[in-house]
Amino acid sequence: MKHNETRNVTLLSRVVNRIILFFYWLKGWRIVERFPTEVKKCVIAGAPHTSNWDFVFFAGATKEEKVQPNFMGKHTLFKGAMRNFMLDMGGISVDRSKPGGTIQQMKEEFARRAELNLVIAAEGTRSSDGKWKSGFYNIAKAAGVPIVLAYADNDKRTIGFSQPIMPTGNYGEDLLKIAEWFRSKIPDLERYKVLEQQAKDIIAGKNEF
Repeated sequence: MKHNETRNVTLLSRVVNRIILFFYWLKGWRIVERFPTEVKKCVIAGAPHTSNWDFVFFAGATKEEKVQPNFMGKHTLFKGAMRNFMLDMGGISVDRSKPGGTIQQMKEEFARRAELNLVIAAEGTRSSDGKWKSGFYNIAKAAGVPIVLAYADNDKRTIGFSQPIMPTGNYGEDLLKIAEWFRSKIPDLERYKVLEQQAKDIIAGKNEF
């Protein structure tokens, strides 16, 4: 686990990471498409996001791949006793009140780090119907880094990663390619069908993003 400062890793983070791996193996999850190891900086866009267990199994998969997942967190969480734990777990402090907002802060974070794998649940909340928010795309485009897709098949208990996809600036066309990749993994998943239709609507000018 990499850090930007010299200090000991917290006991709590070591315990939590072991618990994550324990449940990942206990439930019999496995990786069927490996993470592209040549990628050192990327936005990992994962779907579907249907339960709190998604994070546990996905985090277990990244640990098996020896990839440090990073995530954005409200800056107020990085204070006091929680600060080191949040950093150990891959947290990145974000203050949305700063000029440029989240996108500018993440652009700067990507620029100053040698490695950064930013995980974003692109659907947003678990209650989503399958439509994606564009934040993951805008961050990747601004930072000049690729997007790596990640899916979890709860029935088969498998997780897979895509090859890196560089944003072209045409969000609708890129989103359609993303949707087609996801549908090739679980064709009948309703959320993936919604995502594909969303992309087609954007291309047709029926939907803003």
